[in-house]
Amino acid sequence: MSPSGLFIALEGGEGAGKSTQARLLGDAFRQKGREVVLTREPGGTSGAEAIRSLLLSTEGDGWGPRAEALLFAAARADHVDKLIRPALARGGVVICDRYLDSSRAYQGGGGGLSDADLLDLHRIGSEGLLPDVTLLLTLSPGEAAARLALRDRGNTDRIGGRAADYHARVAAAFDRLAQAEPARFATVEAAGSPEDVHARIIAALGSRL
Repeated sequence: MSPSGLFIALEGGEGAGKSTQARLLGDAFRQKGREVVLTREPGGTSGAEAIRSLLLSTEGDGWGPRAEALLFAAARADHVDKLIRPALARGGVVICDRYLDSSRAYQGGGGGLSDADLLDLHRIGSEGLLPDVTLLLTLSPGEAAARLALRDRGNTDRIGGRAADYHARVAAAFDRLAQAEPARFATVEAAGSPEDVHARIIAALGSRL
């Protein structure tokens, strides 16, 4: 759990609208007078952004699931140490577009690595820091594909461009994680307008806003 402030992660598959909802949620907290830090994974610090380019570039042969998991864990360790923990210690609200559960869903559910191994990497790299709330945005595969076609116009990154069966395993893994940790997860339907989804997120957060 976060040491002082409020730590919220947005999770979900490709095209669910996490970045848009992170921005809208940040605006809502700012209107309440809170310091807000909007960030993303992999990324958020210069070191983590450099690793992001290695992970998502479509050049070269790519990375196997274990190498991917190690790179994500290294990026997260830098992110947590240099950005997330300091912001939480100041009492800020950190809103992160993806976090640990993306590794558990993509490299775990999609790539076949064990959840225990991924949690061990997180314990070593980031001292086990978890969000106070994880908002899981869910969307049907058909609507997600339609949104991605409009957004990317055929130019997707290495992970987003993987086959449909990979992304189906990712979605199933997210669902398992949410069911296993209901105290931390809130599942939010991501269909509809950004304003509709934002309203559902505000309702899910309740008194935390």
